[in-house]
Amino acid sequence: MATEGGGKEMNEIKTQFTTREGLYKLLPHSEYSRPNRVPFNSQGSNPVRVSFVNLNDQSGNGDRLCFNVGRELYFYIYKGVRKAADLSKPIDKRIYKGTQPTCHDFNHLTATAESVSLLVGFSAGQVQLIDPIKKETSKLFNEERLIDKSRVTCVKWVPGSESLFLVAHSSGSMYLYNVEHTCGTTAPHYQLLKQGESFAVHTCKSKSTRNPLLKWTVGEGALNEFAFSPDGKFLACVSQDGFLRVFNFDSVELHGTMKSYFGGLLCVCWSPDGKYIVAGGEDDLVTVWSFGDCRVIARGHGHKSWVSVVAFDPYTTSVEESDPMEFSGSDEDFQDLLHFGRDRANSTQSRLSKRNSTESRPVSVTYRFGSVGQDTQLCLWDLTEDILFPHQPLSRARTHTNVMNATSPPAGSAGNSVPTPGSAAPPPLPRSNSLPHAAVSSAGSKGSVADGAIAAGVSKFATLSLHDRKDRHHEKDHKRNHSMGHISSKSSDKLNLVTKTKTDPAKTLGTPLCPRMEDVPLLEPLICKKIAHERLTVLIFLEDCIVTACQEGFICTWGRPGKVALLSAPNQATSPGGTVV
Repeated sequence: MATEGGGKEMNEIKTQFTTREGLYKLLPHSEYSRPNRVPFNSQGSNPVRVSFVNLNDQSGNGDRLCFNVGRELYFYIYKGVRKAADLSKPIDKRIYKGTQPTCHDFNHLTATAESVSLLVGFSAGQVQLIDPIKKETSKLFNEERLIDKSRVTCVKWVPGSESLFLVAHSSGSMYLYNVEHTCGTTAPHYQLLKQGESFAVHTCKSKSTRNPLLKWTVGEGALNEFAFSPDGKFLACVSQDGFLRVFNFDSVELHGTMKSYFGGLLCVCWSPDGKYIVAGGEDDLVTVWSFGDCRVIARGHGHKSWVSVVAFDPYTTSVEESDPMEFSGSDEDFQDLLHFGRDRANSTQSRLSKRNSTESRPVSVTYRFGSVGQDTQLCLWDLTEDILFPHQPLSRARTHTNVMNATSPPAGSAGNSVPTPGSAAPPPLPRSNSLPHAAVSSAGSKGSVADGAIAAGVSKFATLSLHDRKDRHHEKDHKRNHSMGHISSKSSDKLNLVTKTKTDPAKTLGTPLCPRMEDVPLLEPLICKKIAHERLTVLIFLEDCIVTACQEGFICTWGRPGKVALLSAPNQATSPGGTVV
């Protein structure tokens, strides 16, 4: 693992780091925050989250970002690495009373220059549908808290749908909503649809169609985060009971499970091709799970406290066919080899599928993913073919990916970056707080998604109006390094028929659910850098930068190698602007 020097060096905030592809650099003028830039007192507040959307307005500057800080919600033009952030002019600003925003998600299918649909979850359990461009509040779901009174931990639009969305709560339940339906004036009554080990799914009994369409009860304790697979067919959930559970979303079937080494799991993401899932949590580890084999294939140890976000980087994930001879050469030569596939995220999914081919030449595979945590550290990890295919001959053995980064990078290392071959840039991915979970194809526009591909498994339920389906982050409230204990999932709801899971570590440790540390490969981080004073809550990989955020309410942009342009002078006025609701 890349280590720092002792004493003062350990506490120094890093502003740049180097990987094989070159120098990543913090762009101070591209920092977003509250308009007055005063650090936020984060004690007792919900995690800062960031969501991106591209409005496809043909202006070349259609990127927008939303973030929450305490009781406040902001919507800005995102200028990325091109220009300095202008905090004086938020497009929309909202201040809430009695509740706090906890998470949010844009609908990329319906986003235009004139309108965008943004879902916002709250600490008291409600979900709001707003349009920050029109500055309208369309609908409020669970307004009377009759459906669930607990905090919303994760909210996402169902992939390919203009009206369906899924909401997770700290009660351990998830609910499927349709924006076109009301929630009713009385508490919903449910009918059991399907039950399995540690989960149950109910439909809403009602004479007329109403929300929620479905209620999922998953595991024990809080349901901390969920993520849809790139094709939208599967759903990965991580819970406070320490389990990763992967479901077929349409048929409501459990595909596989994994148990943390100890403690709850807080975050989850899919690889761009949907073949691997990474989860992190209170065991300070990142765990790589194979979707096809339903088993743990590696663990990564680099954090010194809870892992709050994990995310794949589709722009540095690469698959290269190589000659059947062992590759030998310098790190610079190997860097050149890796760069053939860099920054081609739109073709990542199809290229990765080649690795299952039994034909001829070996394939060199490198998945890049990152993690941030309570320890204020950013870690980057490389998942390579020696971990993925341990029984196949390797072109180059690279189990551990510790490279040239034990100290701060030299000032002149920016010139070592290798430009991407070719001049045609791929179209941008949909930008959202679930970007690494979203499809690698350009699903952000209506025309790019086939109409009428209705999910057969769910469409048979009369309550599920799926006519528009067109075939993606929370940490538990706590003080750093201190757990407040598991949240009980016990409820007076008699329809909670979930089978109790045996979470005794002695009964799972050493089993396929949770192999011992010595039984799976241990990854070391490519880089591990302290980049903030407060715990980190956001990690998003974009085409030209990496976006991070900490609980102080600062959203930082890290320019990728060769992507940093000269910034214009910042216009940092202190007028808050916006509206108060």
